[in-house]
Amino acid sequence: MSKSKSLDFRPNEFVVYPAHGVGKVVSVEEQEVAGMHLELFVIAFEKDKMTLRVPTHKATEVGMRGLSSPAIVSKAMDTLKGKARVKRAMWSRRAQEYEQKINSGDLISIAEVVRDLHRADDQREQSYSERQLYEAALERLTREIAAVNGLDESGAQKHIDDVLVSRQAAA
Repeated sequence: MSKSKSLDFRPNEFVVYPAHGVGKVVSVEEQEVAGMHLELFVIAFEKDKMTLRVPTHKATEVGMRGLSSPAIVSKAMDTLKGKARVKRAMWSRRAQEYEQKINSGDLISIAEVVRDLHRADDQREQSYSERQLYEAALERLTREIAAVNGLDESGAQKHIDDVLVSRQAAA
């Protein structure tokens, strides 16, 4: 494998890996795998106690990206303020779509899932699978907003909750 022309990600930089959310590039290392020399990004997901090694030449191919810009975070927050759009399809189909949006790594899509699955106190209870998807989306959204805005996760969580509650009050 040839050396990558330029590294898109540097150590101590936050990145988003679509299937796992926000992680931090710990280092760039070289390893020999099956006789091939590979240059790898070593990414730590602190909260999940997980380390991921991604070949540098495959990083963009698998959807790894830098944190969203403040403009995209702002757009995601506006998405949360919108009216929930729940399709009338069978739950299994909707669940599959929500899962795809969460794993896309796209902040706006994740915000749509949070918006659509959020329940106010006076609304009916969520099913277990709805709750799981909602919490997964909320966690991804919270972590990225915290990293972009330099907040801790509880600060980002409060910001998201405030937006969701204000949406309910306006309805």
